[in-house]
Amino acid sequence: MRTPLLQIMLLALIGLSFKAAALSDNEQAISDWVDQHQEDAIALLAETVNIGSGTMNHEGVRAVGDVMARELSALDLSVRWIDMPETVNRAGHLFAENKGSGTRLLLIGHLDTVFEADDQFQAFSRTGNTAEGPGISDMKSGNAVIVYALKALDHIGALEGMAVTVAYTGDEEKPGRPLAISRRDLLEAGQWADIALGFEGAITTEGSDWATIARRSSSSWTLNVSGRQAHSSAIFSGDVGAGAINETARILNAFYTEVRGDYGLTFNAGNIQGGTAVTYDAEKNRGTTFGKTNVVPSQTIVHGGIRALSVEQLKGAKQRMQTIVAAHLPHTEATLNFDDSYPPMAPTEGNRALALAFSEVNQDLGRDAMKIWDPLRRGAADIAFVAPYTDALAGLGALGEGGHTPNESLQLDSMALAIKRAAILMLRLSKNHQEPTEAHSVQP
Repeated sequence: MRTPLLQIMLLALIGLSFKAAALSDNEQAISDWVDQHQEDAIALLAETVNIGSGTMNHEGVRAVGDVMARELSALDLSVRWIDMPETVNRAGHLFAENKGSGTRLLLIGHLDTVFEADDQFQAFSRTGNTAEGPGISDMKSGNAVIVYALKALDHIGALEGMAVTVAYTGDEEKPGRPLAISRRDLLEAGQWADIALGFEGAITTEGSDWATIARRSSSSWTLNVSGRQAHSSAIFSGDVGAGAINETARILNAFYTEVRGDYGLTFNAGNIQGGTAVTYDAEKNRGTTFGKTNVVPSQTIVHGGIRALSVEQLKGAKQRMQTIVAAHLPHTEATLNFDDSYPPMAPTEGNRALALAFSEVNQDLGRDAMKIWDPLRRGAADIAFVAPYTDALAGLGALGEGGHTPNESLQLDSMALAIKRAAILMLRLSKNHQEPTEAHSVQP
């Protein structure tokens, strides 16, 4: 849980900011060192991008972990690889700890990508200030930012005394099940930490830099509907009823009209099969149907997703959806099952205070005040698992686009900026002695 001292410090910053008009000598030394080593950071990025590490490519995930372990071990961090049980069917995670004092910082990245071993998009390429490659923005650049931010802190002699845990998960893109096992170590780290920082890509758009203080949950749902199969001439009769497809249409329409509307809550029916014979392959997200226009359909299957901004919002939406499903049409039955993948990272006051601190760093590096990014415009991430236990800030990585596509790219000059921002922010947070003023601000 959050420590009282840190909570007081963070809450004091709401509506205010840290005192600073320029970088301190140590912060300037960090900035200068990063400028001198930005090509080294890019070289590390290229090395990991050239290792295919789709979630189910366990050997590749471990190989990327080996590279990061090499770098973190060189900083005298205590590094360990955490294997997953065979039943979880994931490669495992890389964790590293630096035993120190003061604010306990948790830095979160992930080793895997969405590009599996048979994908054609498997190499780093560079053209001027732009580079492409699988996972280059999501999130091998963020992984490199973590390493080089720690190196920059080590350069000024600050790292040795800091309390830092680095968590590189190996299955962020497709978490292993059960989550109680695959996220056990991350949850423990979150309960240890005072602050969690997520290093997925930064956002710079619409003329502004943006801070991420909230991310929505990600859950899937499956709707199974059954009805009485009969000759279509008897549909709506007392003996036959409405049929499975009409019942499904009622349910989905009621979801839209009765559940939709809360800010942050969205749900999507991604695929549907219906008729008198239905099959579905969950691994391939593909199914088949058979039915005739003169036969009342007996079954449907709908697969969808739901996202919410808070645990309470998600719980309420689930309850309303279940109530709708239970009010079935004549001679139909339906069940609705949920499968939670990522919890929400709610927009807390502590998170907003971290955004203020991050904005100040951005301004002291010569950029404008940051704005708060709309969580509806960002997906789920591992930082959400620890958000109930600690204050959290996401989006500390470099600037890229095209994630999860063969056009995934990165602006290479954003690496240096991301490293500077992360290192200076960690340095300031580790001291816990900043005085709030009105010199800097973060915009809503």
